[in-house]
Amino acid sequence: MKKLFLCLAVVGLLAGCASTDTQKPADVTEGTPKQPPVAEKTKPTPPPTTVTPVKPPTVTGDPLDPLNPQSMLNKQRSVFFDYDSVAVKDEYKPLVTAHSRYLVANRAQKITIEGNTDERGSREYNIALGQRRADSVRQMMVLLGVKEDQIETVSFGEEKPRNQGHDESAFSENRRADIRYAGDK
Repeated sequence: MKKLFLCLAVVGLLAGCASTDTQKPADVTEGTPKQPPVAEKTKPTPPPTTVTPVKPPTVTGDPLDPLNPQSMLNKQRSVFFDYDSVAVKDEYKPLVTAHSRYLVANRAQKITIEGNTDERGSREYNIALGQRRADSVRQMMVLLGVKEDQIETVSFGEEKPRNQGHDESAFSENRRADIRYAGDK
């Protein structure tokens, strides 16, 4: 009970000390009212902003046509591999799937998959590895519904490097399978 009384007394004391903002009537001197006090400067309210939606870039032609220079399928045609591997990495499966969907929808279109390797290994080994890489991409496409007669595979081994360097960065760019459409330049 004492605690309750003490709490009420403290609250009452604090309430009595709180200041209230009451406006005093304007003083009148010689018949002219005094100007009201100037309010503190506040930041001006910014004008309302209008949001203009950003238009996506215009792609002329079919955005999924691999022969259209602006198409995603034209810009992304290489599947890269790990050292001495023929397994399509998970990060390239959506790319192979997109090309496969296009080929399924366009049964007359034909492609060549070119297998490539880095310079390590014998010429014969690299030709065989490049062929296995091209065949790996081909097999995935066939499983996704592409007709076998739409796909041709070839191996260039180490003969067509994308990067002429002799370090791991260059090697990783050269371990690839490139998808070429009939009609490519």
